[in-house]
Parts: sequence; structure tokens; C-alpha cells
Amino acid sequence: MRGNTVIAGFGQTSAGRLPGRGTDSLTAEAARMAIADAGIAKEEIDGLFVKYPTSGHRPMYGQTIAEVLGIQPRIGGVWDQGGATNISMISFAAMAIEHGQCEIALVTTADNPKSGSRQAYERAWGEDAIHGWFGTPAGYAMIARRHMEEFGTTHEQLGAVAKACRRHGADNPAAQLQAPLTLDEYMDSPWVVDPLKRADCCLISDGGAAVIVMSRRRAETIGVSHPVSILGFGQGQTSWEVAQRPTLTETAAAVSAKTAFAMAGVRPADVDTAQVYDCFTITALMTLEDYGFCAKGEGGKFVEDGCIEIGGELPVNTSGGLLSETGMPGMQLVIEGVRQIRGTSTNQVRDARVCAVANQGGIMHTHSTLVLGQS
Repeated sequence: MRGNTVIAGFGQTSAGRLPGRGTDSLTAEAARMAIADAGIAKEEIDGLFVKYPTSGHRPMYGQTIAEVLGIQPRIGGVWDQGGATNISMISFAAMAIEHGQCEIALVTTADNPKSGSRQAYERAWGEDAIHGWFGTPAGYAMIARRHMEEFGTTHEQLGAVAKACRRHGADNPAAQLQAPLTLDEYMDSPWVVDPLKRADCCLISDGGAAVIVMSRRRAETIGVSHPVSILGFGQGQTSWEVAQRPTLTETAAAVSAKTAFAMAGVRPADVDTAQVYDCFTITALMTLEDYGFCAKGEGGKFVEDGCIEIGGELPVNTSGGLLSETGMPGMQLVIEGVRQIRGTSTNQVRDARVCAVANQGGIMHTHSTLVLGQS
């Protein structure tokens, strides 16, 4: 399937606190932009893949979105793998197109936890709540602490991830947080859950995003002006809660990346830029290890000295990622990957031909990988 399907268009709303905007409205705005970017009519869409909104799910939500958009898809539905969902849906759309189940698919996500409910992020985690385990940061804090104890990872190294993403977001006029960060400022930021500081934690954002997926042949036939090839994709699943896992420093990202890189026929050394899920700095650091950009335990050293900043060895999250552009879970990373391959990013990597995109959900429960390249 390497290169048989393309991302033909994308749309992205503004991000931040958007009072009065529900997920229907945000989806419609993003979809309208994606359809226009691809240069198609909405009536041509016959596949609809919708991410479950964490701030409030409704039964038959996929059909509601189809009605809002005024389309009648042959295939579609609502998916939930947390932040891994968006790339997974793109891969499902590519497989459906490959096997004749649809011809043009719209893949959408929208949520409003900033102005609506953020209960999904604040909830108690089962019986462990009696010990004070509330909210998503607690699980990531356990993982970060284990990585620090096992490999000697430092706060300054986690701060290097935050510094890179904040630098790139500051250059992005559409970013929710356009404020560069020094390591001193990082070290002075308040604790959230030890060892995670405020600057280690992603934004909470309202917003929506969408992409159009179609076959390369269809894109050529209708004259899509700037298609980006889907070279490979993969998934990995962890079915254990954090406290039951045999290790906290390895994730299913390794399985996901291996699958996607094999399909794409590339190695980590072939990747020019990576858009890596950074709900917390430790997530991005461990993903870089599990993708093979550096050895396990060497992620801290790898991100030092500007290696993941523009001009470095592997520019990461060039639009700011979840730490700076928007806390929306994952599609913004795909869209920045598309911009990089098109050559239209505000932080463009010179001669970018291969981009790896990483999505991750839950507390490193789910992972999905997308490899994009020039058509």
C-alpha cells in the first residue's frame, strides 16, 4: 500500500478557549476548510471517520456529524483510541479506499474541554484514587520518575523538549501559546505532579481539525494540487493499566513505528522531521527512543543542545505540538507533517521529504504511526 493513498487536503480551526462552540460547529468549520483545500465537492465524500470527543460523547455521533455536514457516507463511524485515534482513522480510511469500500474519506476530530468539560482529564483512576491518583498527569509522573531512576534522565533534559516545542510555537502565528521558554524558566515553573512541572504538561484546548484521504490515482485524475503520500502506518496497543505493566520505560510505540517504517521502506535515519505526541515531555522523549532515533535510555542526551529544534539533527514538533500549538489530541501533528512535505510550514525543514508522525492515547496505552512523503 506504500504511496497508494494521499492526504489531499486539511483544515484546522483556531485553538484555545472558544466559548459557545460545540463539537458539531468545530467539525463543520474544519471539514469545510479541508474540502476546499482538496478542491473537491462535499458530495464526493463517501467515507466519514470521526474521533470520539472526550468532553462529551453522544450516541450515533458519527451520523450526527454526517447530517451536520450534509453528506451520506458509504462507510464511517466513531473511533476511540485516545490521542492515537487520528492516525488510526487515517489508516482505516486508507485501507477502506484500497479495498473499494469508499473513494474519498473525511477524517475529523473536534473537542471543547477548555470551555466545556475537562472531566476526562481530571477523573479518578479506579481504586487507586484512594491513594490520591487523580487526573492524567499522575500516571505520566510515575512513568517519568521511573525513566529518571532507570536511565538518569534529568529535569533539564525534559526541559529541552519543552524548550524546543515552545520555540517552534512562538514562530507559529496560529499557535495557542506563542511564548518561547528558556531552561531557567522551565526549572522555575511550578510542580503539577512530581517530577512533572507545569511546562512539562500540554495545553487544554477547544478546536477542530480534518483531513481528506483519497487514492493517488483519484488525486491525479481530479488534479489535486498538492497531495502528500501516505507511505506507511502502524499501530501498537498496551492493554495494561500503568500499575500492572511489567515495565514503564518501554511502550507500544516501538511496535507501531516498526510496522509503519517497514511499510514505508524507510529507517529512522531517513526521516527528515518528526511530529511527536507531546502531551507530556516524557512522552515525546520516550517516543523518540522507541522509534529508534536513539537507543533506549539515551533520549535525554538526544534532545540536548538543540538537536530537536529547527536547524538540529531531527526537528521535532515544528509548529509547537501539544505543548504550544494546541492541546488537541493528535491531528495537528498530522497537519504539520503535511505542511512540511508540501514545504509550507512556518518552521520549514529544508528539503523535507520524509516525515514521521506519532500519536499516543491514554497513559501510553495506544499508539499509532504515520509516515508521510512527497508524491
